[in-house]
Amino acid sequence: MTYSFDPELAAWVSLLSEADFSEIARVRQVEAQLTGLAPRERAAAVDIRDLTVPATEEGPGVGVRIYSPAGRRGGLPGLLYMHGGGFAIGSVDTFHVETSHIAAEVGAVVASVEYRLAPEHPFPAALDDCYAVLKWMVANSDALGVDPERIGVAGESAGAGLAAGLALYARDRGGPALVMQYLGTPVVDDRLDTLSMRAFTDTPGWNRYNAELSWDYYLGGRGLRGGDDISPYAAPARAEDLSGLPPAYVTACEFDPLRDEDLGYARRLISAGVPAEVHHFPGTFHGSAQLAPHAGVSRRMIAELLDALRRGLRAADGE
Repeated sequence: MTYSFDPELAAWVSLLSEADFSEIARVRQVEAQLTGLAPRERAAAVDIRDLTVPATEEGPGVGVRIYSPAGRRGGLPGLLYMHGGGFAIGSVDTFHVETSHIAAEVGAVVASVEYRLAPEHPFPAALDDCYAVLKWMVANSDALGVDPERIGVAGESAGAGLAAGLALYARDRGGPALVMQYLGTPVVDDRLDTLSMRAFTDTPGWNRYNAELSWDYYLGGRGLRGGDDISPYAAPARAEDLSGLPPAYVTACEFDPLRDEDLGYARRLISAGVPAEVHHFPGTFHGSAQLAPHAGVSRRMIAELLDALRRGLRAADGE
């Protein structure tokens, strides 16, 4: 199929390595090699430390990387960040540049979660890990220099799906309260029955084949996705009631299999009375802003993300 990519992005498509989720061990190995070769860019004036947070139940401790704006103490907004990777790959290292820049540019303390990956750890392992870090972040807000009244959740792709599921989970469990949810091209629907998901079988960055395997891994086996008993905390589009959720900022890419479920989830949030800002970026594909951050459309996406976080977290520019 032919796609009308943004001209600045089109040149990068051939450089995007094909990831076959049926060979998840190999994909992880390639990802680790690429992450190791990438320069460890450190945003100016950001302090970084790695911690282990106690689990909520009997699970293992959860790794978390804390990014704190240097020289700023007390009362800063906090952001719980979940990395992308189809629930089966990715790490705090692969999204290190994004999270360090958010901390520096927004003036927020960012907690990036090293949640457990599928298929070894299917749902609800990743959600449990993220909820454990959220509760820990609130309980230790003074030590972190975080204002507990200004904490939000954010993520990209599968991480955005986790952020959406976590917002539902926190609402239904009576907290912790969240002031916003940033959902960057979120994975929210296991049914895979939208027009874009059916049509985009060979798109760069993400395609239907990998989406099917990703959901199989995350839900714990084949034959489960699309069934009748899928938890809305795993697939937020399954939730019957979206009212009472924190304000949302949702992005969608034109040539992304996830496009229509992202736009559909945003419409449902709006219909439920949730303040939601929706941005659809023409000519883009899944992960294009990460692949080509200097393209004009990518710079716009990143700038609007930072602006949305400042507004959503009620952060003064530079705090």
